[in-house]
Amino acid sequence: MFSGIVESVMPIISSKELHNAYRIEIKKPSEFNDIKLGDSIACDGVCLTVEAFDEVTMTFALAAETIQVLQWNPQTWLGKKVNLERSLRFGDRIHGHLVTGHVDSLGKVTRAELLGESFFLDVKVAETVLPFVWKKGSVTLNGVSLTVNALEGDIVSVCLIPETLKRTNLGDLKPGSMINVEPDYMARAIQRSLEVRKD
Repeated sequence: MFSGIVESVMPIISSKELHNAYRIEIKKPSEFNDIKLGDSIACDGVCLTVEAFDEVTMTFALAAETIQVLQWNPQTWLGKKVNLERSLRFGDRIHGHLVTGHVDSLGKVTRAELLGESFFLDVKVAETVLPFVWKKGSVTLNGVSLTVNALEGDIVSVCLIPETLKRTNLGDLKPGSMINVEPDYMARAIQRSLEVRKD
């Protein structure tokens, strides 16, 4: 589990195609000095397992399901800077909201505008996400925990403060950019519970 509070932004420095999978290397942040093999790290909101690491890099594998959801294209991802967050430990403060790292789908940015100190981001989300998104609820975009300012049709609107822009890659987004979307998992769990009761 994660909190959606990004710790570092680092580039993907290599990508290798495997059989129905990819292996990637991401530059290792200097503060990630406590990671171990098998640890979970959210990379742009995607929970990936550390396969190997050294002083400079961390290695992860992307499985078939992840590739399908992200529409993986190594040519566009190589060099891409990704938001990184280590998994939560019991007793940690949760400054965002509980995030699983199981990205539901991709969203498409329709507005990315800096007005004064605020950055306004509108994202067109998949129809499957809509039941779990509401005004003042939480949504995770590229691994960042955000509050929904408005929901108009299938457009989710959020507003980013300067600190969020400084600590994440969201300020690099432009209209047409694709972004990883994870809705509130508790809302999904409640809906599933209601569905089971109906059966």
